Amino acid sequence: MKSNEEKIYSYLGLATRAGKIVSGDDSTLLELKRGNVKLVIVAEDASNNTKKLFKDKSAYRNVAYVYFSTKLQLGLSIGKAPRAVVGVKDEGFANKVIELLK
Repeated sequence: MKSNEEKIYSYLGLATRAGKIVSGDDSTLLELKRGNVKLVIVAEDASNNTKKLFKDKSAYRNVAYVYFSTKLQLGLSIGKAPRAVVGVKDEGFANKVIELLK
């Protein structure tokens, strides 16, 4: 039986392959401003500035945001270098991740 955390990494991997993920501060912020992001995931070990920035920008646009995992794990789950921020662009994937985090 997979833990919810493992399931979330699996979903992030799937979403990446489906082209529904945007990662990194700048790209995620840009897509957030364009209204393309349904969920913002910020690594728990991201800097306080990064956490505040995405908390504020997400809240302002009524986009769900969560603090989850580490930069290393987030990066690995989407097949990239460590990432402090990942944006999920698909409503279905976003809802599934939010559900698993509860």
